[in-house]
Amino acid sequence: MQLINSIKGWVETNSNLAYSFIRIFLGCALFVRGWMINSDPSIITQLTGANQWYWWYSYVIIIHIVGGLLLGIGLFTRLGALLQIPVLLGAILIFHLKEGLARVEQSLELSTLVLVLLVIYFVFGSGSLSVDNYIKKKKSSGL
Repeated sequence: MQLINSIKGWVETNSNLAYSFIRIFLGCALFVRGWMINSDPSIITQLTGANQWYWWYSYVIIIHIVGGLLLGIGLFTRLGALLQIPVLLGAILIFHLKEGLARVEQSLELSTLVLVLLVIYFVFGSGSLSVDNYIKKKKSSGL
């Protein structure tokens, strides 16, 4: 019982780490998505189902790779999230919304979840386990 209470106490005092772990995962996932699209540009056509949006893939690649990297390491986190928001809004409004919720792939739900997380990180910042937080602590300590 003491072990369980000890684990419970550690989780409660370190719950802020969960916020950082979600940011790290989100950043890595977006980075990997950008890398995948870069390695096979036809993926963007498969995702969107339209050839007229093919020019858009270079913007999406750059934003996913750069923004995902920034989010993943927690450096300029708000900027990294802000850069991603128009991409996700476009994906939701232009492509996924017309598909609706009753899809096996659940593209609308996943894109909406990612958009909500990006807005949260844009508004609230990176969390404790980040380069942003490290720089902030260094500045406040006067080093």
